[in-house]
Amino acid sequence: MARTSGKSSGTDAPRISLTEPADLTDWRPGPGDVLSGDRIDGRRIAALDVAGERLPDLELEECVIEEWHADGADLRGLRIHDCVVESLDAPVLRASSSTWRDVRIGGGRVGSAELYDAGLSGVEFVGMKLGFVNLRGATVTDVVFRDCVIDELDIADARLLRVSFEGTRIRAAEGSNTSIAHVDLRAADLDRVERLEGFRGATIGSDQLYTLAPLLAAQAGYRVD
Repeated sequence: MARTSGKSSGTDAPRISLTEPADLTDWRPGPGDVLSGDRIDGRRIAALDVAGERLPDLELEECVIEEWHADGADLRGLRIHDCVVESLDAPVLRASSSTWRDVRIGGGRVGSAELYDAGLSGVEFVGMKLGFVNLRGATVTDVVFRDCVIDELDIADARLLRVSFEGTRIRAAEGSNTSIAHVDLRAADLDRVERLEGFRGATIGSDQLYTLAPLLAAQAGYRVD
């Protein structure tokens, strides 16, 4: 069932419809069991450790991954559909030009997320600590960041449609030539935000406007005396 925020100000909530996969086969991959271009489907994986591996064009479908260790792995062109990842650990996540559809990531830490030119649709990030998130040129549709911390978000040349940040702290967001529609910041923690250039066109709350006034004035070139 799709989850909505219950707000009706003209900003549409993300349409999330993921159903957790069932009737899965338990699988414990060992070294060398996952190769570039492999298609893995219908598996419950306690630990997927591909750190440092070269795995472009890997495909994951209808899987539950309890722990995914992907530091430095080459995951360019990754296709992940109808999956639940309970914890993702990747100081460096290299997944440019990847496709994420109907995916929930339920926790973990990513230092640098290279998701430029990626496509994200129906994705939930829950309780994650995210350092630098590079979404340059990405298409981000029906995506929720819930109870996350994002240090820096680069959305230059990206297209964002129905994206919300519920209980999420955003420290900086920047980028030019970004297409924004139905992007909801009202439930975000923006008290410590340093830059917000990339979110022109997003919806904020009246209480946030008071907090952000000095920052917005500075970005517009006004001097407040």
